[in-house]
Amino acid sequence: MTTRPLILAAFLAHALQAAPPAPGSLLPGGAAAWKLAWSEEFDGPDAKLEERWQSQNSGSTHILSSRWRENAVVSNGTLKLLNKKEKRGGNDWTSGNIWTRKKFQYGYFECRYRYAAAEATNNSFWIMPTDKAPPGKKHFEIDINEGHFPNEINTNIHNHSDHFQKNGRWTHPTSSKSFAFGVRPDVTIQLENPVSTRRVRLTSTHRSHFHLGEFRIYNANAAGYPDPFSKSADTDKPGLVNFARETGTTIRASGSHKSGSDTSRLVADGDPVRRWVSQIDGAKSLEFTFPAERVVGCVQFLNGWPDKGSWQGMMDNYRVEYHDGGKWVELAKFDLVDGRYNFARDFHTYGLHWTEKELVFYFNGKELRREKNEFCHSPAPVWLSLAIIGWGGKISDAIDGTAMEVDHVRIYQAR
Repeated sequence: MTTRPLILAAFLAHALQAAPPAPGSLLPGGAAAWKLAWSEEFDGPDAKLEERWQSQNSGSTHILSSRWRENAVVSNGTLKLLNKKEKRGGNDWTSGNIWTRKKFQYGYFECRYRYAAAEATNNSFWIMPTDKAPPGKKHFEIDINEGHFPNEINTNIHNHSDHFQKNGRWTHPTSSKSFAFGVRPDVTIQLENPVSTRRVRLTSTHRSHFHLGEFRIYNANAAGYPDPFSKSADTDKPGLVNFARETGTTIRASGSHKSGSDTSRLVADGDPVRRWVSQIDGAKSLEFTFPAERVVGCVQFLNGWPDKGSWQGMMDNYRVEYHDGGKWVELAKFDLVDGRYNFARDFHTYGLHWTEKELVFYFNGKELRREKNEFCHSPAPVWLSLAIIGWGGKISDAIDGTAMEVDHVRIYQAR
C-alpha cells in the first residue's frame, strides 16, 4: 500500500540548499546589479573580532541568558555563538551576541548560518540602531530572522518609539510573520489502496500544544476529494461520506489546552474556524471509532491557525494510523527533526533588501515577505545574537554546549 501525503510546498524544493552558494548568486536581480560594500567572512583570528564587532557583556532581563564576548568564538572560518549552563550576570545561562561597529542604511543584507540544535534557542540576524532616534525619525528593529529550532523562521518589524498600553502593559507597534518550513496547514492523505477499519487515529509528540481544525475521514470516492480549506468540503464532491461526522462515531482526545474542557468534537463540526487545541505536555492523540467497519480512502485535516498571513500552532511531527483489528498500521507520518527541515544541521542564507520604500525578506534567495517601509530610516549596525527564551520550547540541559554557527555576513549596495 502507498500513500500520497500532500505536505510539501513546491517553493521548498528550490529554497533549500546544501552546498555553499557562489558569492552574489542569491542576490535579487542577479549579482550584476550589486557591489559588495562590506563583508565579514570570519576567517581571521578570534582576537581580532573586536576590531569590527562589539559585545553585550552583561546580564539580561528580557531573555534567560546573559551574553558575553567569551561566548563568541571565531575558529575554522566560522563564528560560534555558544550557549553555556552557567550562572553569570544574574542569569542561569550564558550566550553570545555581537553587533557591527559600523552603521549601514539601505542595501541588501545577508547572513549564512545554522541554528543551535536545541529547543528554546533564538538564533537571530537583525538590524537596530544603538543611538537615540534623530529628530523626526523612529527607533526601529528589523529582525531578518529570529530562528527557532528545528525549522522556524520569524521576521519582525518593530517600532520602538511609539509606545501604548495593551491589557495593562506597555508595548509598541510590531509586524511579525513566521514561516515553519516543511509544515503546511492543510494535509491530505489519499490512499491508492483503501483500507477497511473501525478506528483511525492521529498521534504527535510535538513539543507544545497545537491547533487542529476539521479532521475528515472519507470513503473511497471516485469523484475525488475537496479542497481542505473549503467550508462546505463534505458536499463539494459527489458521493463523499465523512465518517468522522457520522452518527455513532466517537472521538477520544489525549487532552485539551484548557484543563477540564474537552473540545475534541470541534474537529468534526463542519466549521474549519473552530479547533481542538491539544494539551501542552506529553504525547498528543486524537482517535476516531466508527459504529461499524468502514472503507477509508482519504484522511484530511487542517493544522494550525492563521495569523496576519502566516500560520501558527502547527505540529512539527505526526503519525496517522488505522487499526486492522489486531494492531495499528501507519498510513502517513511526518517528522521535521528527522527530515530535511533541520536548520541546525544545514547552513542557510537569510536576506533583507532594505530600501527607503520597502523591506523585502529572503530565504536562500527566494522572497518570503514584502512590506512597505514606514519608519526604518536611520543608519544602524547589524546584529548577530543567540539567546535562550521561554517561548521557544522546552528549557533543558540539551541547550548546554550548542551554538549558532555563522559562515558570513555580506552587505551589498546597488550599482
